Amino acid sequence: MKTVLIANRGEIAVRVVRAAAEAGLRSVAVYADQDADALHVRLADTAVALPGDTAAQTYLDVDALLAAAEASGADAVHPGYGFLSENAGFARAVEAAGLTWIGPTPETIEALGDKVTARAIARDAGAPLAPGSTAPLTGARQAEEFADEFGLPIVVKAAHGGGGRGMRVARTREEVADAFESATREAVAAFGRGECFVEKFLERPRHLEVQVLGDGAGGVTVVGDRDCSLQRRNQKLVEEAPAPGLTDEQRRTIHTAARDICAAVDYRGAGTVEFLLGADGTLSFCEVNTRLQVEHPVTELVTGVDLVREQFRIAAGDGPSFTRTPEVRGHAFEFRVNAEDPGRGFLPSPGRIERLRVPSGPGVRWDGGVEAGDSVAAAFDSLAGKLLVHAGDRDTALARARRALAEFEITGIATVLPFSRAVVDEPDFSTAGFAVGTQWIESELMPRLVPQLRPAPATTPVLQRLPIEIDGRMATIGLPAAFLAALGSVPGTPETSGTPEVRDDDEHELTARTPGTLTAWLVEDGAEVTAGQDVAVVEAMKMESRVPAHRAGTLSRVAGEGASLAAGEVLARIE
Repeated sequence: MKTVLIANRGEIAVRVVRAAAEAGLRSVAVYADQDADALHVRLADTAVALPGDTAAQTYLDVDALLAAAEASGADAVHPGYGFLSENAGFARAVEAAGLTWIGPTPETIEALGDKVTARAIARDAGAPLAPGSTAPLTGARQAEEFADEFGLPIVVKAAHGGGGRGMRVARTREEVADAFESATREAVAAFGRGECFVEKFLERPRHLEVQVLGDGAGGVTVVGDRDCSLQRRNQKLVEEAPAPGLTDEQRRTIHTAARDICAAVDYRGAGTVEFLLGADGTLSFCEVNTRLQVEHPVTELVTGVDLVREQFRIAAGDGPSFTRTPEVRGHAFEFRVNAEDPGRGFLPSPGRIERLRVPSGPGVRWDGGVEAGDSVAAAFDSLAGKLLVHAGDRDTALARARRALAEFEITGIATVLPFSRAVVDEPDFSTAGFAVGTQWIESELMPRLVPQLRPAPATTPVLQRLPIEIDGRMATIGLPAAFLAALGSVPGTPETSGTPEVRDDDEHELTARTPGTLTAWLVEDGAEVTAGQDVAVVEAMKMESRVPAHRAGTLSRVAGEGASLAAGEVLARIE
């Protein structure tokens, strides 16, 4: 294994590029049009374009990724997280092409990546389990029948993928069908597959994780555990290691269950086994993420283990560098720096970063995917980077986090930093009074957050690809559309539409609050709507947001389902 193609983007691609350099491996980046000058592209040894500006055209295109591997001479593929990282078909295609897949076997991904099958494996391994469906749902009716049998609330989850996408909670029977449709739609958009299952929802649960490394022959080592309870829309914002406040029995239970589940499938590489701990003390297996986690650095900081380097070792056939759980040293926090506005319900805020000053000093680490001048694209994830702190104990780590968060400066986009600064001072997040759960942000903190002052989201320059003859051979080059526009019309290039007209002086117009894609209308054209009623669904940065009517009246659609929207573009008129 000499050359690793990184089938991903952003901060995880940067993380793998750096680990590859330290391991003496050559790195190959891939990029969509928006990412042509991204940090991971600049740092990699070489980079290959994936022509297109959507996830489906680029980072989810198996053929394009394999072609990039062949063109660059890569002999291995690291999938990062998200996109195709838990896609057994991609892993199988990589291996069929004669390349090394840095991850679990395709068979393991199929067994554990399908959450229904994973529940059966967990049951056989003796792991704690809440009631749930034993097969993917065929329709909303099955979810309603499950609710009738086991009671509410329930949660509908995508059977494939992770990251909190394709997950909806229903607390009333009337919400069940909508939860099924929404979870299915988001799962298709994020993972390309819409199968979902249902299980009993634990009230005010904590989210616990166990990091493992498997040698592929039945040997599984538990590296440590984490708490990832601070979430919005079931996606994590703050993580820490080790998980605070667990009894010895609870910690032993989740470590043993994680080891036994992964040993049952001869797990290979790095993986995470997730559990929920209900407010009543109920422990339940949740899922297995057959990949590296966004929050893996907190475990690295308290154990001294480089998990990406361990992935390289295992993929090369050398196995993990240790076989006993490392001693935990101190406490670590990770704060995700997402381009979202907490005061506007964590509304995505894509745009150009004007200024970026990251903190430093003892025990502070920045895993970033951007620099000043870079853009956070609307088509992809909102994660710009991760701020990590490590200290000798949790209270000292909290003090260090307050200092580091106060030093952090980023302008040009809204970010979740105001939320992070608030949460480290919350009594419910203190060591003595720790009482947060996965719904705590929405129920307790969000009502107190205020919107940020920020410029309108900027659009990311899109490349236009042109045929050109070089030394008697035809080639294709990509140039920014703005550059071509400055030169004037170029023969043979498609005409580009200008920025949609945005009007803010018409009280009848319902406009998009952020760039994205109109995925669904929730009301019929010509319907009577009330102020605050959800009328449409817009997907941005791989998350669905509901658009409420700004006034009562008769709605007339302007944009159609599937339309790409600019911030401020008119969706409908309400007369």
